[in-house]
Amino acid sequence: MNLTPDAVREVLRSVKYPGYSRDIVSFGLVRDIQVDGTAVGVLIELTSANADAGRQIADEARLALRNAFPGISDAHVQVKVPTPQGAAAQPAGVFQRQKDPRIRRVVAVASGKGGVGKSTCSVNLACALALRGARVGLMDADIYGPSIPLMMGLQEKPLISEDERLIPPSAHGVRLMSMGFLLEPDQAVIWRGPMIQKTIQQFVSQVDWGDLDYLVVDLPPGTGDAQLSLCQTVALDGGVVITTPQEASGSSARASRCLRRSRSPSSASSRTWRGSTPPTARGSTSLARAEADARPSDAGCRSWVRSRSTWG
Repeated sequence: MNLTPDAVREVLRSVKYPGYSRDIVSFGLVRDIQVDGTAVGVLIELTSANADAGRQIADEARLALRNAFPGISDAHVQVKVPTPQGAAAQPAGVFQRQKDPRIRRVVAVASGKGGVGKSTCSVNLACALALRGARVGLMDADIYGPSIPLMMGLQEKPLISEDERLIPPSAHGVRLMSMGFLLEPDQAVIWRGPMIQKTIQQFVSQVDWGDLDYLVVDLPPGTGDAQLSLCQTVALDGGVVITTPQEASGSSARASRCLRRSRSPSSASSRTWRGSTPPTARGSTSLARAEADARPSDAGCRSWVRSRSTWG
């Protein structure tokens, strides 16, 4: 049997809802199926707050997939169970998150859109903290477009420890983890929600970061699956929103609100802009200084730093 989403759905028809004769597919509980090579990701959403049923469905679904497709390398089954009505309601955007005792602070670097210098700021922030004597890790959460290996000048596969955890390679005194270390140079990542969520969770929980003073997380632009997964997995200690003063750069308010909804204790904004040096001039001319000075801070974030780059 070929490994396709339709074939996976047919296999899941053999998984019955506990206590019923109908299967989880006919009940409409299977919300997403993703196949990437020999890896399978399945998202199941229950309509009743029955955690035991969720665990049983997950176990039976994984067993059915591995029996039907013996060659698969990973069968990731995520089951979402609604909160019981009798439980205390949580505000929107608040999740049960973990705090690794070996990592003192987790700082997320976000942006409203791409191309504003977010990864550059992440790298410089991590290296600056390392130069000050801190133990720093840098996690590249941009699964689709990992750029940290190139920026840090490192192309090295992570090693595997005895307890089967990834050992992050180091450069410039910073421990690194990126999807770029796990892919071939010309290999593209064509994933959707469940696979992205699992990868982010693995970068946090299945990487041997060791003792860190700071874990800097370079998020992809926007507010999608990677940002949500990080907020669900890790208790953030702070966030930095990178933007430029132009309207075309995308409002940083979206990323700022995402960080605030994750209950990050503090957040800051960094605006970058560029200047040009005409051939006949001695100094550089800022392209957006007046607009940057005129605009207030975005979405309640205090202005952390304004960096400027020039070229001639």
